Amino acid sequence: MTIREAAAMLGAEIIQDQFEDTPLAGAYTSDLLSDVMANAKEGGALITIQAHKNTVAVSTLVNISVIILCNNRPVQDDEMLEAARDEGIAVIRTTENQFTVSGKLFAAFHAGS
Repeated sequence: MTIREAAAMLGAEIIQDQFEDTPLAGAYTSDLLSDVMANAKEGGALITIQAHKNTVAVSTLVNISVIILCNNRPVQDDEMLEAARDEGIAVIRTTENQFTVSGKLFAAFHAGS
């Protein structure tokens, strides 16, 4: 499943659209950025409500492909989207909560296995 396919499946809005539409290697759900640095996998999605520039910085360290903002979380400032654009990290936003998004992605990744 690519980033755009995941966004469509989730009914999510793509709010930073300058990225390479690569297949996702999985997903990780956390709002604690140090936890993301320690446990998220390269090429995956980060499911969070942390909508600020530091989220992009951590995603860059781990090579996260897409940040999924839940609960229709507003981006705190344009710096987040500018940083994500500079790093080629997609940012999408959904009205659903982290539990629901995590469950949907889990089911999609494990369909047919």
